Amino acid sequence: MVRLMMYPEPSNYSYVFDFEENFHYEWTREWMTENWTNGFYYCTIYAMLVFGLRRMMRDRAGFRLKGLLVLWNVMLATFSLVGFARTAPELFRVLNKYGLHHSVCVTSYLIDDKVSGFWSWVFVLSKLPELCDTIFVVMRKKPLIFLHWYHHMTVLLYSWFSYSEFTSSARWFVVMNYLVHSMMYSYYAASAIGYRMPKQVSMFITASQLTQMLVGCFINYTTYGYLKAGVYCRVSQINVVMSSLMYFSYLLLFARFFYYAYFNKSKKSSKTKQQ
Repeated sequence: MVRLMMYPEPSNYSYVFDFEENFHYEWTREWMTENWTNGFYYCTIYAMLVFGLRRMMRDRAGFRLKGLLVLWNVMLATFSLVGFARTAPELFRVLNKYGLHHSVCVTSYLIDDKVSGFWSWVFVLSKLPELCDTIFVVMRKKPLIFLHWYHHMTVLLYSWFSYSEFTSSARWFVVMNYLVHSMMYSYYAASAIGYRMPKQVSMFITASQLTQMLVGCFINYTTYGYLKAGVYCRVSQINVVMSSLMYFSYLLLFARFFYYAYFNKSKKSSKTKQQ
């Protein structure tokens, strides 16, 4: 087996905050190793709460919650944008200096880079409060589709499990998710304020989500290739299987959503206009 060593480097960030400098990956991994299975309890409570509230709201008028919705989406959009700005430089530097294998198979983003390590850690933790997205959907009596709650639950479980294993390929998943969420929550915030954006904007965001899933499938395929060839890669067999199934299911669900939201819908409306 070929083992690739990690290459400690000085930070390439213009400024490092104290809370980033004080990040120590050892205790975060220890905590997650002991607690990642709690995600199953959180998901169970989440499902009971969401579908219980949905039943309660069946004969009630939906709440507007405009102020809270704007604040919530602005907070998540800002968090995602900052997270992307603090993790993407490490990915780009690794790709440029060491290539694809290092970016997929070496955990230097957690161990050698405190900035990227800190924001990867809070990314994983953020998947728990992000479950509150669904509360807004239910309380406002908006359509609750399978993709929505399935995505939230599986991302939480996979993220926590992967951090407990210090999965190297998660570097890609963190950066892509931060980027797409910064656009998605910005769009939600603008919509909550009352600003009607062109249809092309929502199409672009959904297309970005589709691209994210395609890249995720490619990263998993690449990871599997390294493992099969006996090349050192800090990803377990069970992890790459779970990640592949998850990303492929997302790809199918987002593709279906994209088709029915934009193409099938437009065909129906054009037929209605002709009639």
